[in-house]
Amino acid sequence: MTHTLSVWLVLIAALIAANLPFVNNRWLAVVPRKEAKTLGLRLGELVVFYFLVGGIGLALEQSAGQIYPQGWEFYATTGALFLTLAFPGFVYRYLFKRRG
Repeated sequence: MTHTLSVWLVLIAALIAANLPFVNNRWLAVVPRKEAKTLGLRLGELVVFYFLVGGIGLALEQSAGQIYPQGWEFYATTGALFLTLAFPGFVYRYLFKRRG
């Protein structure tokens, strides 16, 4: 797998995973829930999905060669990027006016 394809795969996985907590009512998109999820549960799911996508990226980096050690700046930046990617799902769930 080329490096470019790996980067695009991680970005697409991050876009999907960041919006997944806001577009469905299942816990981690698998376990059905009887009542609606609260914002806190959705943010908790967002953190879980952040680490899941990070694991995918780490696995792809390991398959390409040696893993480069990262500092706190890397995690702050990727966390901010993940929150930015989650914005469309948040708008759809909480800010979009639904009729009926």
